[in-house]
Amino acid sequence: MRRLVRSFVVLLVLALTGLAGIEVSRLHTPSPLARTDAEIVADTLPRLAFQREALDGGSAARMQQLFPEGWFFSYTLYGLTWLDVGARSTQLKERALAEARWALSRVDSVDGRAVFDDSLDPPYGVFYQGWATWLRGGVVALAGPGAPERDRLTPDADALATAFRRQLGATGSPFLTAYPGQAWPCDSAVGIAAVRLAGTLTGVDRSGLIRDWLAAADSRRDRATGLLPHTVDPVTGQPTSGARATSQVMVLRFLREVDPAVGARDWAAFREQFASTVPGAPGIREHPRGVDLAGDVDSGPLLWGLSTSASAVALGDAVVYGDAPAAAALTGLAEAAGLAVQWDGERRYLGGALPVGDAFLAWSLAARPWAGGDVAAATGPAWTWRLPWYAGLTALLAPAWLLALVAARIAPFGRARRIRQAATPGSDGGPPGPDDTRPADGPPVVP
Repeated sequence: MRRLVRSFVVLLVLALTGLAGIEVSRLHTPSPLARTDAEIVADTLPRLAFQREALDGGSAARMQQLFPEGWFFSYTLYGLTWLDVGARSTQLKERALAEARWALSRVDSVDGRAVFDDSLDPPYGVFYQGWATWLRGGVVALAGPGAPERDRLTPDADALATAFRRQLGATGSPFLTAYPGQAWPCDSAVGIAAVRLAGTLTGVDRSGLIRDWLAAADSRRDRATGLLPHTVDPVTGQPTSGARATSQVMVLRFLREVDPAVGARDWAAFREQFASTVPGAPGIREHPRGVDLAGDVDSGPLLWGLSTSASAVALGDAVVYGDAPAAAALTGLAEAAGLAVQWDGERRYLGGALPVGDAFLAWSLAARPWAGGDVAAATGPAWTWRLPWYAGLTALLAPAWLLALVAARIAPFGRARRIRQAATPGSDGGPPGPDDTRPADGPPVVP
């Protein structure tokens, strides 16, 4: 029984060592900026396979119970990620279009519009119209001029552009409502990016509207951070709350498509104020440094002030802004902390408990700019962010290995097994006699 226990301890320590090795390797996972298109595609396909299985199993409805756009994001991000795969692989272009069109059909349905209000301007609000038009525009961009979605893209983009122009003219605000009486600048950033994309694809000049939108947005920035605010007054567009990471990471992803220079400037400012200072966790704070508040429905639970959802989306931001150090750190953190498991051609995080979280991360890992304009940044952190992980794993394994060595009775940590000698017979081959004064296990004793 003791031998069995000792063997179990040794095997357990070996298993822990193997898991620690896996975690260390994941800390060094190459970011999308360090991979080829083929490598990015190969990494993304198992993620999409899991998402499709989850969607077919009703995951979108379950995600809707967690936050208001859970259903919508589950399908939209699936489609957008496939479009990025199709743009990177000519062999997968047709499959990517088929999957993206399937996702678009779900978004463009009664279920897709269920939580949105058709009385808003534009109908169903800027959140719905912005993301739906962006997805539709992506299909047209990948399929080419003959795409049937082009016929719907033009009127949808016109409706968005008209709503923006009407709001700018009436109140000067560049921000449209997503729900009755509620406006988030991040939603309007998606909407104006969709207008610009559609204009590029259809040959409609929207440069004047884009210029006016950017100017109006600049005049309504959060004074504390210099970034666009989290929420604004639905009429005037004036800030009603400061900048927060949950929305800012979306703003930054789409500002890159509207005006790369403005986006790059805001990315640098965002990193300076929202990048984590927690050792070993180079994620994104939900609030600026010095502001510590609890999480809510937008951010989800916060750990040490860090938002997992914002950190996942910020990885995509780092990719489109060419920020290699930030992309490497956020990729390593996601892989190490997400406890990813891959089997049967599917890759999932945290056991697949939150498929929409996998969708956000896949969208970020496959990210690429859809609009022109080269930008590059280097906001850190240095490779040393991994040192606390090394120290923690070493502190865990050192006592475990000491226990294993003791269990295995390896000197000097455990008692070596003594080999007992049999009693030495007498000199005549019989039992020891009175003249045989040598102990059975020692040298002769001289009288």
